[in-house]
Amino acid sequence: MKPKTTMDVKLVRIEDGVQIHSKIEACKGHRLPTFHDGWRFNFNKHSKTSGAQTFVLLTEESPETIEGCVILKKQQHGDHYMAFVEIAPHNQGKGKKYDKVAGCLIAYACRVSHIQGDGFLSFHIGEESQQKEKKLMIHYSKKYLALRIADTKEMIIVPGDGQKLISQYLG
Repeated sequence: MKPKTTMDVKLVRIEDGVQIHSKIEACKGHRLPTFHDGWRFNFNKHSKTSGAQTFVLLTEESPETIEGCVILKKQQHGDHYMAFVEIAPHNQGKGKKYDKVAGCLIAYACRVSHIQGDGFLSFHIGEESQQKEKKLMIHYSKKYLALRIADTKEMIIVPGDGQKLISQYLG
């Protein structure tokens, strides 16, 4: 079974707290972000790798602007690997425009894993320093219920916790 190619979600506009109608959709015809756009990952390049499923998050306010992007790959043993996830530079830090972008994308990745696989979503934390990696792992653990796999940089969201994220972010 394949997930719907479009899913309605709601982001929160930071300036006034209003919920903004948005959607996550399979990448078709969008110019994907790259380093040149201020993003950390070259989604245009990575979306072309074998087995990659690429999804973008767009708002009704500005449907031409990608607010966040995720690339998933199905593993041989049935779970899904979140190869890349990133929110747009204008949604980061104190001056960010929208909230819940990462949560919606991660919850959607969990949903895809539930529909197409065994419900497990794994991913790798890679930062330029161990201190930043540790901080990010703690963030993913607290906010997105991810568990660290042994003493590695790998994390996983188990099916039950994935369902909680789906309920919280996708309604």
